[in-house]
Amino acid sequence: MFSKKPTTIQEQIAQLQKRGLQIPNVPLAEKYLANISYYRLGEYWYVMQEDKEKHTFKPNSRFSDVIALYNFDAELRLLLFDVIEKIEISLRTKLIYNLSHEIDPWWFSNSSIFIDTLQFTRTLSKIEEEITRARSKDVTIKSHYNKHKDDLRFPPSWKSLEQVSFGNLSKLYGNLIHTVKAKDGIAQEFGAVNHTYLPSWLQSIAQIRNFCAHHSRLWNRNLPGTVKLLPKPPNPWIIDSDNVPKQHEFSKLYVHMCLMKYLLNTIQTNNQFTTRLNDLFIKYPNVDPNALGMKPDWDKEPLWQ
Repeated sequence: MFSKKPTTIQEQIAQLQKRGLQIPNVPLAEKYLANISYYRLGEYWYVMQEDKEKHTFKPNSRFSDVIALYNFDAELRLLLFDVIEKIEISLRTKLIYNLSHEIDPWWFSNSSIFIDTLQFTRTLSKIEEEITRARSKDVTIKSHYNKHKDDLRFPPSWKSLEQVSFGNLSKLYGNLIHTVKAKDGIAQEFGAVNHTYLPSWLQSIAQIRNFCAHHSRLWNRNLPGTVKLLPKPPNPWIIDSDNVPKQHEFSKLYVHMCLMKYLLNTIQTNNQFTTRLNDLFIKYPNVDPNALGMKPDWDKEPLWQ
């Protein structure tokens, strides 16, 4: 049975010092722990511990390095959230435009164009929840229902899907039957050749987006899921075969950032993703790029130019 009792901030600091973490500025540490929980910061000092059972630290482990890792991770999430926003808006736009023209404005509620009926039902239920929430807040949705009281359908996709999460958008795309022309068409616009590869990219990026939105750690994290890499990408990719992430490295952030960069390059040619990411590593030199699965000279590859 769990029996640990809560500890005061002063007790937390004393315990960390006893275990070998250097904390020369105690008042500053108290300030941090008053605003960032001990448990959350623990995710960053865990790798500094020499004995994971006794929680003792390696020599020269510093509280300032823990904070640097925490700040690096926070800034990395902000950077990736900005990149993912552009990908999300682009995907939303392409889905709405292409499928509204190919099928009709209510294509997303048409079960006949989806592969997995059960998944379609679940996704549509979530979409309905998102639109229902928006009905009381969003001017466009509220106005639509007021003007079209007799129309029992959802608002058309250009209104409805603006309220839908990236995760549900990626599920809609991945579940489309392969005879829908837009499925391959959208993949081609993103440089993903066909529908075989893009769904796994979008699902992984949607998961990372959720980590960013909930302020969860990305540094040194094993990410769930996997992705399918193009054997011969039509757009600039990675030349050095040793720098192409291998299957066992797909749990690291690097491969997912590569896919974000690949997609972003089709949306915004002269983007600053490389510069901003490189600047982060320069700003926080104590951060080990290997914890993210980064490759040597990653920024010299055509993908990141």
